[in-house]
Amino acid sequence: MGRLPLTPLFAALEPDGTRYVSFDVPAWVWVAFVIGISVLLVGDLLLVHRKPHAITFREAAIESSIWIAIGLSFALVILFWQGGGAAGEYLAGYLIEKSLSVDNVFVWAVILSYFAVPAEYQFRVLFWGVFGALVLRAAFIFAGVALIEAFDWILYVFGAFLIFTAFRIARPHEEEVHPENNPVLKIFRRLVPSTTEYDGQKLFTRRHGRLLATPLFAVLVMIESTDVVFAVDSIPAILAVSREPFIVFSSNAFAILGLRALYFLLAGMAGRFRYLNLGLGVILAFVGVKMIIAEWYHMPIWLSLSVIGVVLTITILASLRADRREQMGSPRGS
Repeated sequence: MGRLPLTPLFAALEPDGTRYVSFDVPAWVWVAFVIGISVLLVGDLLLVHRKPHAITFREAAIESSIWIAIGLSFALVILFWQGGGAAGEYLAGYLIEKSLSVDNVFVWAVILSYFAVPAEYQFRVLFWGVFGALVLRAAFIFAGVALIEAFDWILYVFGAFLIFTAFRIARPHEEEVHPENNPVLKIFRRLVPSTTEYDGQKLFTRRHGRLLATPLFAVLVMIESTDVVFAVDSIPAILAVSREPFIVFSSNAFAILGLRALYFLLAGMAGRFRYLNLGLGVILAFVGVKMIIAEWYHMPIWLSLSVIGVVLTITILASLRADRREQMGSPRGS
């Protein structure tokens, strides 16, 4: 396990702060970690959500708090295992993924609403959505790290892409998500024999001797396809603060594990976070610049954490204040 770190949590990665943390992770650690998150995921399904039911706001708030506590606590494992620099990179990656995931949650809300998924069945489809997202993210992460190691210039491509995405996200727009126009859904409907009615929580059902997909399976396909789009933004962003695959994957995994609870907590509050896209744009632009200049200047991890934390705090507080001011200015009964 190595010596106990005596440096502060946000210590520089090296005495001169010029490079990212890198360490060898034994195969058994990877296996243990994958088994651990699998147990958390399956345990949540079998112990907490065994029977289908509509998730209440209170239940979602408690579960979301627990998942966040687990994700933040894993930073202590990294701290005692690899030191303050590694823990700082983990926290930065976790905060980036968690903040970018909020947009994903609101898209889920549109998809589930479009397909009129009964409230009691939403958790099950999101369970499989999160499971698939973990597999997809692992592939994206290892591919991204391999590209960076093979081609140094890919850093500039990733950085420029993040800055472009930042402007696209931050720019005010009134576009709505229309699932019916999604090419993945159109292909799915052509190729996969399906029913038009739900059959409980089943993804497939038998009708007249034929195995048919239920609308719930179409919902799952849509959720996975949108996650690919979000991963294209979030993985390069996390690679801007860490190049160690274990840190990148673990921070991503713990942020994603709590997405279902976060969905039930925030699904109906999209309008209250009016400045969220602006805040996410600032964060993406920051990590894009950080990635581009990394060859000449490596920003200390405490600076990355501070910028991300301050931007998120200002975004949330400003959004809530504007929402409260608007409500106070509205005529009574409106």
